Amino acid sequence: MISGLDPILHRWRLSALLASAGMLAIAHGFQTFGDLAPCTLCLRQREVYWVAAGVALAGMILTRLQGGARFRPVFNLILALVFLVGTAVAVYHAGAEWKWWPGPAACASAGGAVSLEAMSGLLAGERITAPACDTAPWVFAGLSMAGWNAVISLALAAMSLAAAAYERAKR
Repeated sequence: MISGLDPILHRWRLSALLASAGMLAIAHGFQTFGDLAPCTLCLRQREVYWVAAGVALAGMILTRLQGGARFRPVFNLILALVFLVGTAVAVYHAGAEWKWWPGPAACASAGGAVSLEAMSGLLAGERITAPACDTAPWVFAGLSMAGWNAVISLALAAMSLAAAAYERAKR
């Protein structure tokens, strides 16, 4: 095992909780300060981080109970599974943005960010459309937010697996 990663792997549940909270904060920042309204798939990706945070917190608590230390690798494996689901959702979203496959019918291209006029129309009883899942509103280094989320989720899954192996090796 790489000794430089030992502190992170030893406290992986805390690290996963902080990573999940950080990803949720970043998404909220893009929404609040960048005016990038989330589409349906964006929200699904956030749900994965909420689940990961809950699993990590439960793991932190339960492994501290008497006899709970034996469940550390189990929680790390569950986190790996959760982050792999996040990777799959993010890849699906990125693929829909690149038009490799269709996204959900509920969020096809038909609109963008919600404007003040759209809000006025909503209050007047008109219907507005949600942001489209098949359009990338932000791209950096050739990857959309969904693409970057896929990379980060895959890295978190790999770290979760490494943490599980680390915990098993410590026994």
